[in-house]
Amino acid sequence: MNYYEIWCDLRESRRDLEFAGAVRAYLDHLKSQGKLDHWRLTRRKLGFGPEGLGEFHITLAFTDLTQLDAAFDVVATRAGEVERLHHPVYSMVTNFKSALFRDFPDPVRGAGV
Repeated sequence: MNYYEIWCDLRESRRDLEFAGAVRAYLDHLKSQGKLDHWRLTRRKLGFGPEGLGEFHITLAFTDLTQLDAAFDVVATRAGEVERLHHPVYSMVTNFKSALFRDFPDPVRGAGV
């Protein structure tokens, strides 16, 4: 499994439930098209966490890099339904950071020496 990890803050913290709803609509849409396996939205609790990471954390799980690439191909069009759903999410976000992680060890990983 490959995980596209996103950390961010909101431009206006009072819009937190609106943000959560927009993320749900957007990522459920991608999931319904088979563009991702599953996703999760979490929020920092009691201010605990590394200072440089945002208050919100979104994990997008992809079965492989082919599925991840297909999702990015759809999102990169910035058109149609996917853009209608994506716009409310990214327009509320500031301090965006992202990373790509994988399960370890990989299923393809040999035992080595």
